[in-house]
Amino acid sequence: MAITFTATRSIPKSTKVRVRIVTTDAVEAGVAGIPDGQLTSAGFSGKPGDTHVHPDGKRTEVLIGIGDAADVDTDAVRRASAAVGRRSGRYGKLGVELPETELDGAAARQALVEGIALSTYTFTTYKSDAKPSKLATVEVAGGTGAKNQAALDRGAAIARGQMLARDFVNEPGGVLTPAVFARRAQAVAKEQGLAVKVWDEAAIKKGKLGGLLGVNRGSTQPPRFVELTYTPKSKPKGTLALIGKGITFDAGGLSIKTGAGMMTMKCDMGGAAAVIGAMSVLKDLGAGCRVRAFVPMTDNMLGGDATRPGDVLKIRNGKTIEVLNTDAEGRLILADALSLASEAKPDAMIDLATLTGACMVALGPKIAGLMGNNAPWIEQIEAASDLTGERVWHLPLPSDYRKQVDSSVADMKNIGGPHGGALTAGLILQEFVADGVPWAHLDIAGPAFTDSDDAEITKGGTGFGVRLLAELAVNFTAP
Repeated sequence: MAITFTATRSIPKSTKVRVRIVTTDAVEAGVAGIPDGQLTSAGFSGKPGDTHVHPDGKRTEVLIGIGDAADVDTDAVRRASAAVGRRSGRYGKLGVELPETELDGAAARQALVEGIALSTYTFTTYKSDAKPSKLATVEVAGGTGAKNQAALDRGAAIARGQMLARDFVNEPGGVLTPAVFARRAQAVAKEQGLAVKVWDEAAIKKGKLGGLLGVNRGSTQPPRFVELTYTPKSKPKGTLALIGKGITFDAGGLSIKTGAGMMTMKCDMGGAAAVIGAMSVLKDLGAGCRVRAFVPMTDNMLGGDATRPGDVLKIRNGKTIEVLNTDAEGRLILADALSLASEAKPDAMIDLATLTGACMVALGPKIAGLMGNNAPWIEQIEAASDLTGERVWHLPLPSDYRKQVDSSVADMKNIGGPHGGALTAGLILQEFVADGVPWAHLDIAGPAFTDSDDAEITKGGTGFGVRLLAELAVNFTAP
Protein backbone atom coordinates (compact mmCIF):
# COMPACT_ATOMS: atom_id res chain seq x y z
CA MET A 1 0.00 0.00 0.00
CA ALA A 2 1.40 3.37 -1.03
CA ILE A 3 1.82 5.93 1.74
CA THR A 4 0.34 9.41 1.27
CA PHE A 5 2.68 12.23 2.35
CA THR A 6 1.14 15.65 3.03
CA ALA A 7 2.80 18.96 3.86
CA THR A 8 1.31 20.68 6.88
CA ARG A 9 2.19 23.73 8.96
CA SER A 10 2.11 21.76 12.21
CA ILE A 11 0.96 18.37 13.37
CA PRO A 12 -2.80 18.48 14.03
CA LYS A 13 -3.88 17.64 17.56
CA SER A 14 -6.07 14.90 16.13
CA THR A 15 -2.97 13.00 14.94
CA LYS A 16 -2.35 10.48 17.72
CA VAL A 17 1.33 9.79 16.94
CA ARG A 18 3.88 12.58 16.59
CA VAL A 19 7.45 11.73 15.62
CA ARG A 20 10.19 14.30 16.14
CA ILE A 21 13.61 13.79 14.58
CA VAL A 22 15.97 15.60 16.91
CA THR A 23 19.63 16.54 16.98
CA THR A 24 21.99 16.19 19.92
CA ASP A 25 22.02 19.98 20.09
CA ALA A 26 18.23 20.04 20.58
CA VAL A 27 18.42 17.44 23.33
CA GLU A 28 21.06 19.43 25.18
CA ALA A 29 18.87 22.54 24.95
CA GLY A 30 15.77 20.64 26.12
CA VAL A 31 12.99 19.11 24.07
CA ALA A 32 9.62 20.80 24.46
CA GLY A 33 7.03 18.62 26.12
CA ILE A 34 9.52 16.18 27.61
CA PRO A 35 10.21 16.57 31.36
CA ASP A 36 13.75 17.60 32.26
CA GLY A 37 15.95 14.60 33.04
CA GLN A 38 13.69 12.03 31.42
CA LEU A 39 15.79 11.73 28.28
CA THR A 40 19.03 11.56 30.26
CA SER A 41 17.69 8.78 32.48
CA ALA A 42 16.45 6.94 29.40
CA GLY A 43 19.89 7.16 27.79
CA PHE A 44 18.61 9.24 24.88
CA SER A 45 21.07 11.86 23.63
CA GLY A 46 19.90 12.36 20.04
CA LYS A 47 22.66 10.30 18.46
CA PRO A 48 21.85 8.28 15.31
CA GLY A 49 20.03 5.12 16.38
CA ASP A 50 18.62 6.64 19.59
CA THR A 51 14.84 6.33 20.06
CA HIS A 52 12.52 7.30 22.89
CA VAL A 53 8.77 6.86 23.24
CA HIS A 54 6.85 9.22 25.53
CA PRO A 55 3.08 8.67 25.92
CA ASP A 56 1.66 11.91 27.32
CA GLY A 57 -1.91 10.71 27.77
CA LYS A 58 -3.23 12.49 24.69
CA ARG A 59 -0.94 11.10 22.01
CA THR A 60 2.28 9.16 21.63
CA GLU A 61 5.45 11.19 21.23
CA VAL A 62 8.36 9.42 19.52
CA LEU A 63 11.85 10.93 19.40
CA ILE A 64 14.38 9.74 16.82
CA GLY A 65 18.01 10.83 17.09
CA ILE A 66 19.91 12.11 14.06
CA GLY A 67 23.22 13.33 15.53
CA ASP A 68 24.89 16.72 15.62
CA ALA A 69 23.10 19.44 13.64
CA ALA A 70 26.31 20.35 11.80
CA ASP A 71 26.63 16.80 10.47
CA VAL A 72 23.09 16.40 9.14
CA ASP A 73 22.95 15.69 5.41
CA THR A 74 20.38 14.00 3.18
CA ASP A 75 21.68 10.54 4.02
CA ALA A 76 21.39 11.24 7.76
CA VAL A 77 17.78 12.33 7.25
CA ARG A 78 17.07 9.26 5.14
CA ARG A 79 18.50 6.92 7.78
CA ALA A 80 16.69 8.61 10.66
CA SER A 81 13.46 8.57 8.67
CA ALA A 82 13.92 4.87 8.04
CA ALA A 83 13.90 4.41 11.81
CA VAL A 84 10.57 6.26 11.79
CA GLY A 85 9.18 3.89 9.19
CA ARG A 86 10.35 0.77 10.99
CA ARG A 87 8.82 1.87 14.30
CA SER A 88 5.51 2.95 12.80
CA GLY A 89 4.25 -0.11 10.96
CA ARG A 90 1.38 -0.63 13.40
CA TYR A 91 0.05 2.91 12.97
CA GLY A 92 -2.21 4.04 10.15
CA LYS A 93 -1.29 7.69 10.46
CA LEU A 94 1.45 9.80 12.03
CA GLY A 95 2.96 13.25 11.96
CA VAL A 96 6.68 13.95 11.56
CA GLU A 97 8.76 16.99 12.43
CA LEU A 98 12.22 17.49 10.95
CA PRO A 99 15.00 19.11 12.96
CA GLU A 100 16.25 22.64 12.38
CA THR A 101 19.54 22.35 10.48
CA GLU A 102 21.40 24.06 7.64
CA LEU A 103 20.23 21.38 5.20
CA ASP A 104 18.02 22.61 2.36
CA GLY A 105 14.39 22.05 3.38
CA ALA A 106 13.30 20.54 0.06
CA ALA A 107 16.19 18.07 0.06
CA ALA A 108 15.40 17.13 3.66
CA ARG A 109 11.74 16.51 2.90
CA GLN A 110 12.56 14.40 -0.14
CA ALA A 111 15.01 12.28 1.88
CA LEU A 112 12.47 11.96 4.69
CA VAL A 113 9.90 10.46 2.33
CA GLU A 114 12.43 8.13 0.76
CA GLY A 115 13.53 6.86 4.16
CA ILE A 116 10.04 6.21 5.49
CA ALA A 117 8.61 4.69 2.32
CA LEU A 118 11.58 2.45 1.52
CA SER A 119 11.95 1.17 5.08
CA THR A 120 8.35 -0.05 5.10
CA TYR A 121 8.79 -2.06 1.89
CA THR A 122 8.08 -5.79 2.02
CA PHE A 123 7.82 -8.35 -0.78
CA THR A 124 4.76 -10.41 0.13
CA THR A 125 3.71 -12.02 -3.15
CA TYR A 126 4.41 -15.53 -1.92
CA LYS A 127 3.61 -15.04 1.79
CA SER A 128 0.47 -16.77 3.09
CA ASP A 129 0.63 -14.79 6.36
CA ALA A 130 1.85 -11.43 5.08
CA LYS A 131 1.87 -8.64 7.62
CA PRO A 132 2.73 -5.47 5.68
CA SER A 133 3.07 -2.08 7.32
CA LYS A 134 -0.25 -0.41 8.12
CA LEU A 135 1.17 3.07 7.68
CA ALA A 136 -1.00 4.92 5.15
CA THR A 137 -0.70 8.65 5.92
CA VAL A 138 2.24 10.80 7.00
CA GLU A 139 1.84 14.51 7.74
CA VAL A 140 5.13 16.38 7.45
CA ALA A 141 5.26 19.55 9.53
CA GLY A 142 7.17 22.70 8.68
CA GLY A 143 5.00 24.46 6.14
CA THR A 144 2.41 23.99 3.46
CA GLY A 145 2.61 25.28 -0.09
CA ALA A 146 3.51 23.93 -3.50
CA LYS A 147 7.28 23.86 -2.90
CA ASN A 148 7.03 21.77 0.25
CA GLN A 149 4.50 19.38 -1.26
CA ALA A 150 6.57 19.04 -4.44
CA ALA A 151 9.57 17.89 -2.40
CA LEU A 152 7.44 15.22 -0.72
CA ASP A 153 6.05 14.15 -4.10
CA ARG A 154 9.56 13.81 -5.54
CA GLY A 155 10.58 11.57 -2.68
CA ALA A 156 7.46 9.46 -3.10
CA ALA A 157 8.07 9.06 -6.84
CA ILE A 158 11.69 8.02 -6.39
CA ALA A 159 10.75 5.57 -3.63
CA ARG A 160 8.09 4.10 -5.91
CA GLY A 161 10.68 3.57 -8.66
CA GLN A 162 13.12 1.96 -6.23
CA MET A 163 10.43 -0.34 -4.84
CA LEU A 164 9.51 -1.34 -8.40
CA ALA A 165 13.13 -2.34 -8.94
CA ARG A 166 13.06 -4.30 -5.67
CA ASP A 167 9.93 -6.14 -6.82
CA PHE A 168 11.70 -7.16 -10.03
CA VAL A 169 14.80 -8.40 -8.20
CA ASN A 170 12.82 -10.28 -5.55
CA GLU A 171 10.71 -12.16 -8.11
CA PRO A 172 11.93 -15.75 -8.60
CA GLY A 173 13.91 -16.36 -11.78
CA GLY A 174 11.50 -19.09 -12.83
CA VAL A 175 8.70 -16.52 -12.81
CA LEU A 176 10.48 -13.44 -14.14
CA THR A 177 11.66 -14.98 -17.40
CA PRO A 178 12.98 -12.66 -20.12
CA ALA A 179 9.59 -12.62 -21.87
CA VAL A 180 7.74 -11.80 -18.64
CA PHE A 181 10.32 -9.15 -17.70
CA ALA A 182 9.91 -7.53 -21.11
CA ARG A 183 6.12 -7.50 -20.80
CA ARG A 184 6.36 -5.86 -17.38
CA ALA A 185 8.70 -3.25 -18.83
CA GLN A 186 6.12 -2.61 -21.55
CA ALA A 187 3.45 -2.12 -18.88
CA VAL A 188 5.67 0.43 -17.12
CA ALA A 189 6.21 2.24 -20.40
CA LYS A 190 2.48 2.40 -21.12
CA GLU A 191 1.72 3.72 -17.63
CA GLN A 192 4.48 6.34 -17.71
CA GLY A 193 4.20 7.50 -21.32
CA LEU A 194 7.53 6.06 -22.46
CA ALA A 195 8.26 4.88 -25.99
CA VAL A 196 9.07 1.17 -25.97
CA LYS A 197 10.51 -1.35 -28.40
CA VAL A 198 10.90 -5.04 -27.57
CA TRP A 199 13.19 -7.19 -29.70
CA ASP A 200 12.15 -10.83 -29.83
CA GLU A 201 14.58 -13.63 -30.67
CA ALA A 202 14.17 -13.18 -34.42
CA ALA A 203 14.90 -9.46 -34.17
CA ILE A 204 17.90 -10.14 -31.91
CA LYS A 205 19.32 -12.51 -34.51
CA LYS A 206 18.67 -10.03 -37.30
CA GLY A 207 20.31 -7.31 -35.21
CA LYS A 208 23.44 -9.47 -34.78
CA LEU A 209 23.47 -9.34 -30.98
CA GLY A 210 25.89 -12.24 -30.75
CA GLY A 211 26.71 -11.83 -27.09
CA LEU A 212 23.07 -12.03 -26.02
CA LEU A 213 22.43 -14.99 -28.31
CA GLY A 214 25.53 -16.78 -27.05
CA VAL A 215 24.55 -16.50 -23.39
CA ASN A 216 20.97 -17.53 -24.19
CA ARG A 217 22.05 -20.61 -26.12
CA GLY A 218 21.75 -22.95 -23.11
CA SER A 219 18.26 -21.80 -22.18
CA THR A 220 14.75 -22.86 -23.17
CA GLN A 221 13.56 -19.31 -22.44
CA PRO A 222 13.95 -17.02 -25.47
CA PRO A 223 15.85 -13.75 -24.97
CA ARG A 224 14.50 -10.25 -25.18
CA PHE A 225 16.04 -6.83 -25.70
CA VAL A 226 14.06 -3.85 -24.43
CA GLU A 227 14.48 -0.22 -25.43
CA LEU A 228 12.69 2.52 -23.48
CA THR A 229 12.76 6.22 -24.33
CA TYR A 230 11.72 9.19 -22.21
CA THR A 231 11.34 12.51 -24.01
CA PRO A 232 10.66 15.71 -22.04
CA LYS A 233 7.91 18.11 -23.06
CA SER A 234 10.36 20.95 -23.69
CA LYS A 235 13.49 20.85 -25.85
CA PRO A 236 15.75 18.10 -24.45
CA LYS A 237 18.92 19.19 -22.66
CA GLY A 238 20.96 16.41 -24.24
CA THR A 239 20.55 12.64 -24.38
CA LEU A 240 21.53 10.21 -21.64
CA ALA A 241 21.72 6.45 -22.25
CA LEU A 242 21.16 3.92 -19.47
CA ILE A 243 22.20 0.28 -19.92
CA GLY A 244 21.20 -2.46 -17.48
CA LYS A 245 22.34 -6.06 -17.23
CA GLY A 246 19.25 -8.28 -17.32
CA ILE A 247 20.33 -11.83 -16.47
CA THR A 248 17.05 -13.10 -15.00
CA PHE A 249 18.80 -16.09 -13.41
CA ASP A 250 22.47 -17.03 -13.51
CA ALA A 251 23.33 -20.71 -13.13
CA GLY A 252 26.77 -20.02 -14.61
CA GLY A 253 26.24 -21.91 -17.86
CA LEU A 254 28.60 -24.85 -18.38
CA SER A 255 31.00 -23.15 -15.93
CA ILE A 256 28.31 -23.94 -13.39
CA LYS A 257 28.05 -22.17 -10.07
CA THR A 258 27.95 -23.98 -6.75
CA GLY A 259 24.60 -24.51 -5.08
CA ALA A 260 25.37 -21.78 -2.56
CA GLY A 261 26.51 -19.51 -5.37
CA MET A 262 23.15 -19.82 -7.11
CA MET A 263 20.93 -19.08 -4.13
CA THR A 264 20.61 -15.35 -4.80
CA MET A 265 21.17 -15.38 -8.56
CA LYS A 266 17.66 -14.17 -9.27
CA CYS A 267 19.29 -10.80 -8.44
CA ASP A 268 21.54 -10.87 -11.50
CA MET A 269 19.16 -8.53 -13.29
CA GLY A 270 19.60 -5.84 -10.63
CA GLY A 271 21.09 -3.44 -13.17
CA ALA A 272 18.14 -3.85 -15.52
CA ALA A 273 15.72 -3.45 -12.60
CA ALA A 274 17.39 -0.20 -11.55
CA VAL A 275 17.28 1.19 -15.09
CA ILE A 276 13.58 0.38 -15.53
CA GLY A 277 12.81 1.66 -12.04
CA ALA A 278 14.53 4.96 -12.82
CA MET A 279 12.81 5.27 -16.20
CA SER A 280 9.45 4.83 -14.44
CA VAL A 281 9.81 8.09 -12.48
CA LEU A 282 11.32 10.52 -15.01
CA LYS A 283 7.97 11.97 -16.07
CA ASP A 284 7.00 12.64 -12.45
CA LEU A 285 10.36 14.28 -11.80
CA GLY A 286 10.22 16.40 -14.95
CA ALA A 287 13.68 15.38 -16.16
CA GLY A 288 14.86 17.82 -18.80
CA CYS A 289 17.02 15.51 -20.94
CA ARG A 290 16.06 12.69 -23.27
CA VAL A 291 16.80 9.33 -21.64
CA ARG A 292 17.17 6.10 -23.58
CA ALA A 293 17.38 2.71 -21.89
CA PHE A 294 18.91 -0.42 -23.41
CA VAL A 295 18.19 -3.63 -21.53
CA PRO A 296 19.29 -7.10 -22.72
CA MET A 297 17.40 -9.95 -21.03
CA THR A 298 18.21 -13.66 -20.78
CA ASP A 299 18.97 -16.29 -18.20
CA ASN A 300 22.30 -18.16 -18.20
CA MET A 301 21.61 -21.89 -18.14
CA LEU A 302 23.39 -25.08 -19.22
CA GLY A 303 21.11 -26.77 -21.72
CA GLY A 304 22.29 -29.30 -24.27
CA ASP A 305 23.61 -26.73 -26.74
CA ALA A 306 24.95 -24.19 -24.26
CA THR A 307 27.95 -22.08 -25.24
CA ARG A 308 31.12 -24.06 -24.54
CA PRO A 309 34.38 -22.71 -23.17
CA GLY A 310 36.44 -21.92 -26.25
CA ASP A 311 33.48 -20.77 -28.36
CA VAL A 312 33.80 -17.39 -30.07
CA LEU A 313 30.97 -14.85 -30.15
CA LYS A 314 30.65 -11.92 -32.54
CA ILE A 315 29.21 -8.78 -30.93
CA ARG A 316 26.98 -6.16 -32.55
CA ASN A 317 29.92 -3.84 -33.33
CA GLY A 318 31.80 -6.63 -35.13
CA LYS A 319 34.39 -7.45 -32.43
CA THR A 320 34.80 -11.04 -31.33
CA ILE A 321 35.12 -12.57 -27.85
CA GLU A 322 36.48 -15.99 -26.95
CA VAL A 323 34.39 -17.37 -24.09
CA LEU A 324 36.63 -19.17 -21.61
CA ASN A 325 34.30 -18.92 -18.62
CA THR A 326 30.57 -19.03 -19.31
CA ASP A 327 29.91 -17.59 -15.85
CA ALA A 328 31.46 -14.30 -17.02
CA GLU A 329 28.36 -13.70 -19.10
CA GLY A 330 27.19 -10.23 -18.10
CA ARG A 331 29.90 -8.53 -20.08
CA LEU A 332 28.81 -10.47 -23.17
CA ILE A 333 25.24 -9.17 -23.19
CA LEU A 334 26.38 -5.69 -22.13
CA ALA A 335 28.78 -5.64 -25.07
CA ASP A 336 25.82 -5.78 -27.45
CA ALA A 337 23.88 -3.21 -25.43
CA LEU A 338 26.80 -0.78 -25.28
CA SER A 339 27.35 -1.17 -29.01
CA LEU A 340 23.70 -0.45 -29.72
CA ALA A 341 23.60 2.48 -27.29
CA SER A 342 26.74 3.93 -28.92
CA GLU A 343 24.96 3.90 -32.29
CA ALA A 344 22.34 6.23 -30.78
CA LYS A 345 25.15 8.80 -30.20
CA PRO A 346 24.11 9.88 -26.70
CA ASP A 347 25.85 12.74 -24.91
CA ALA A 348 26.79 10.28 -22.15
CA MET A 349 25.97 6.77 -21.04
CA ILE A 350 26.19 4.63 -17.95
CA ASP A 351 25.73 0.91 -17.46
CA LEU A 352 24.75 -0.86 -14.25
CA ALA A 353 25.55 -4.51 -13.71
CA THR A 354 25.90 -7.09 -10.97
CA LEU A 355 29.10 -7.95 -12.75
CA THR A 356 31.95 -9.31 -10.60
CA GLY A 357 32.60 -10.89 -7.24
CA ALA A 358 35.99 -9.21 -7.50
CA CYS A 359 34.35 -5.82 -6.95
CA MET A 360 32.77 -7.12 -3.75
CA VAL A 361 36.18 -8.32 -2.59
CA ALA A 362 37.56 -4.84 -3.20
CA LEU A 363 34.71 -2.69 -1.87
CA GLY A 364 32.50 -4.95 0.23
CA PRO A 365 28.73 -5.37 -0.07
CA LYS A 366 27.56 -1.75 0.19
CA ILE A 367 29.67 0.23 -2.28
CA ALA A 368 29.53 0.08 -6.09
CA GLY A 369 32.65 0.20 -8.24
CA LEU A 370 32.70 3.16 -10.64
CA MET A 371 34.81 3.11 -13.80
CA GLY A 372 34.74 5.20 -16.94
CA ASN A 373 36.48 7.08 -19.72
CA ASN A 374 35.56 10.71 -18.99
CA ALA A 375 36.53 12.63 -15.83
CA PRO A 376 33.70 15.24 -15.90
CA TRP A 377 31.12 12.46 -16.31
CA ILE A 378 32.64 10.51 -13.42
CA GLU A 379 32.46 13.67 -11.31
CA GLN A 380 28.75 14.09 -12.12
CA ILE A 381 28.09 10.54 -10.99
CA GLU A 382 30.06 11.00 -7.77
CA ALA A 383 28.11 14.20 -7.02
CA ALA A 384 24.82 12.38 -7.59
CA SER A 385 26.01 9.58 -5.32
CA ASP A 386 26.75 12.07 -2.53
CA LEU A 387 23.19 13.40 -2.73
CA THR A 388 21.39 10.06 -2.97
CA GLY A 389 23.43 8.08 -0.44
CA GLU A 390 24.12 5.29 -2.92
CA ARG A 391 27.84 5.00 -2.44
CA VAL A 392 30.32 4.54 -5.29
CA TRP A 393 34.10 4.39 -5.42
CA HIS A 394 36.11 5.37 -8.48
CA LEU A 395 38.31 2.52 -9.73
CA PRO A 396 40.88 2.77 -12.54
CA LEU A 397 40.87 1.22 -16.00
CA PRO A 398 44.62 0.63 -16.42
CA SER A 399 45.50 0.38 -20.11
CA ASP A 400 48.36 -2.01 -19.39
CA TYR A 401 45.86 -4.52 -17.94
CA ARG A 402 44.22 -4.80 -21.38
CA LYS A 403 46.75 -7.45 -22.46
CA GLN A 404 45.29 -9.77 -19.80
CA VAL A 405 42.27 -10.30 -22.03
CA ASP A 406 44.18 -10.84 -25.27
CA SER A 407 43.08 -13.99 -27.12
CA SER A 408 45.00 -16.04 -29.66
CA VAL A 409 41.84 -16.82 -31.65
CA ALA A 410 39.60 -13.75 -31.22
CA ASP A 411 39.81 -10.01 -30.57
CA MET A 412 39.69 -10.69 -26.85
CA LYS A 413 38.68 -13.30 -24.29
CA ASN A 414 35.98 -12.80 -21.69
CA ILE A 415 38.19 -13.17 -18.60
CA GLY A 416 41.53 -11.81 -17.47
CA GLY A 417 44.02 -13.08 -14.94
CA PRO A 418 43.46 -14.13 -11.32
CA HIS A 419 43.59 -10.57 -9.97
CA GLY A 420 41.82 -7.30 -10.75
CA GLY A 421 38.74 -9.01 -12.17
CA ALA A 422 36.51 -5.96 -11.80
CA LEU A 423 39.00 -3.85 -13.74
CA THR A 424 39.54 -6.30 -16.59
CA ALA A 425 35.76 -6.66 -16.89
CA GLY A 426 35.54 -2.89 -17.21
CA LEU A 427 38.25 -2.89 -19.86
CA ILE A 428 36.27 -5.45 -21.86
CA LEU A 429 33.16 -3.29 -21.69
CA GLN A 430 35.14 -0.26 -22.84
CA GLU A 431 35.88 -2.07 -26.11
CA PHE A 432 32.22 -1.67 -27.06
CA VAL A 433 31.87 2.03 -26.35
CA ALA A 434 32.22 4.18 -29.47
CA ASP A 435 35.07 6.67 -29.57
CA GLY A 436 34.17 10.04 -28.12
CA VAL A 437 31.16 8.89 -26.09
CA PRO A 438 31.48 9.65 -22.36
CA TRP A 439 30.80 6.37 -20.57
CA ALA A 440 30.73 5.03 -17.04
CA HIS A 441 30.28 1.56 -15.62
CA LEU A 442 28.84 0.78 -12.20
CA ASP A 443 29.57 -2.69 -10.83
CA ILE A 444 26.73 -3.16 -8.33
CA ALA A 445 27.40 -6.82 -7.49
CA GLY A 446 27.60 -5.94 -3.79
CA PRO A 447 24.85 -3.40 -3.07
CA ALA A 448 22.14 -4.83 -5.37
CA PHE A 449 21.11 -7.52 -2.85
CA THR A 450 21.38 -7.86 0.91
CA ASP A 451 20.75 -10.48 3.57
CA SER A 452 19.78 -8.00 6.27
CA ASP A 453 17.90 -4.75 6.91
CA ASP A 454 19.85 -1.53 7.24
CA ALA A 455 18.19 1.90 7.45
CA GLU A 456 16.02 2.31 4.32
CA ILE A 457 17.36 -0.93 2.83
CA THR A 458 15.32 -4.07 3.45
CA LYS A 459 16.37 -7.69 3.08
CA GLY A 460 16.47 -8.92 -0.52
CA GLY A 461 16.69 -6.76 -3.61
CA THR A 462 17.69 -3.19 -2.75
CA GLY A 463 16.90 -1.28 -5.94
CA PHE A 464 20.37 0.25 -5.73
CA GLY A 465 20.98 2.79 -8.46
CA VAL A 466 17.44 4.06 -8.99
CA ARG A 467 17.99 7.21 -6.93
CA LEU A 468 21.37 7.83 -8.52
CA LEU A 469 20.10 7.42 -12.09
CA ALA A 470 17.10 9.63 -11.42
CA GLU A 471 19.35 12.34 -9.96
CA LEU A 472 21.63 12.13 -13.01
CA ALA A 473 18.70 12.49 -15.39
CA VAL A 474 17.15 15.43 -13.55
CA ASN A 475 20.40 17.41 -13.35
CA PHE A 476 22.12 16.10 -16.47
CA THR A 477 24.78 18.23 -18.12
CA ALA A 478 26.52 16.88 -21.22
CA PRO A 479 30.17 16.31 -20.17
